[in-house]
Amino acid sequence: MNQLPLSGVRILAVEQYGAGPYGSMYLADMGAEVIKIENPAIGGDISRKTGPFFLGENDSYFFQTFNQNKKSLTLNLKSEQGRKIFEQLVKTADAVTNNLRGDQPEKLGITYDALKHINPKIVCGHLSAYGRDNDRASWPGYDYLMQAEAGLMSLTGEPDQAPARFGVSMVDFMTGAVASLGLTAGMLGAHRTGHGRDVDVSLFDVALHQLSYPATWYLNKGHVTERVARSAHPTTVPCQLYKTQDSYIFLMAMTDKFWELLVTLLDDAVLSSKRYATVVLRRELRDEITLEMDRVLSKFDTKHWLDVLEGKIPCAPVYSLSDAMNNPYIRDIGMVQQVTHPHHTDMQILSNPIKIDGKRLEGNAAVAMGENTDELLAELGYSVQDVQVLKQQGTV
Repeated sequence: MNQLPLSGVRILAVEQYGAGPYGSMYLADMGAEVIKIENPAIGGDISRKTGPFFLGENDSYFFQTFNQNKKSLTLNLKSEQGRKIFEQLVKTADAVTNNLRGDQPEKLGITYDALKHINPKIVCGHLSAYGRDNDRASWPGYDYLMQAEAGLMSLTGEPDQAPARFGVSMVDFMTGAVASLGLTAGMLGAHRTGHGRDVDVSLFDVALHQLSYPATWYLNKGHVTERVARSAHPTTVPCQLYKTQDSYIFLMAMTDKFWELLVTLLDDAVLSSKRYATVVLRRELRDEITLEMDRVLSKFDTKHWLDVLEGKIPCAPVYSLSDAMNNPYIRDIGMVQQVTHPHHTDMQILSNPIKIDGKRLEGNAAVAMGENTDELLAELGYSVQDVQVLKQQGTV
């Protein structure tokens, strides 16, 4: 694509591991020049050393997952020269984003108040565990903790089992995406008004917000949503896993129209009964319907029922990770692409889910730590000799 939506936007990213890098990668994929600032004293982003699968000396498949299309600048922000270089870059940037502990941005001087005298339009994005403005600001925090305290684990899993977390770190990923939305909105506002600002997002706030309508039901009606067997929807029937001859299938006949079509396709006299004719009746008879649906669907394997129902009734097979990755559909739609890495010339990655002008965004392998240091310093006016001195000092 000749002109991506964020082409010409420069973002300085003081980030590591998952949530922050995941969010800023969306911006990089859409054309922003995301300059990842990595501390040379600690070997850069800790995720470069996150196993179990590695690429060369200071790179990993984990790191590659979250850092495509970015530049890497080694810089010690706590050194005097490092701070000087950082402030020079701030003059040229549209935003500074970080995912540090809530008490760190002020200490590092990467808030709007600390930078507005350098660039009044700078937008400072802060992604932390619990926010910067409360008594938990200094607390470390991770995705799974948020799932636990925000009530999400209590809604996940079977009713008679221990609470369960999501299979992947969805709070991290949702928070990264929300942070990038907030940062983009801040940059749009700064472009319009000439004034930047701070934009804060926390893992806890986003996790709590994902409670969505169960939270609204509780706040207004005192209704406590609980886990339902077979990963069922709390109020709509049928919307859950059902047994087939060889495995399970997830069916979602969310409306009376879908239910009527479903019983026609299943061609079963019991399920066609008027006892199940409305959403309310089906909710009251959930357990009875589950038994009847299992009886009918267990007559044939999952493939048979997918052939009968797909495209007519919302349904899906329950795939393992390997099944999901080998599903021909994901390649047909371009959700897997191949990129070149020095240690893996045909590395495969998942594509960005956003399409621009009907086309998938192109991915490029994450670069080596500090790969863009020399070019960025040269842009700021540093000579080759200057850069060599800075490297000897441990500044870059």
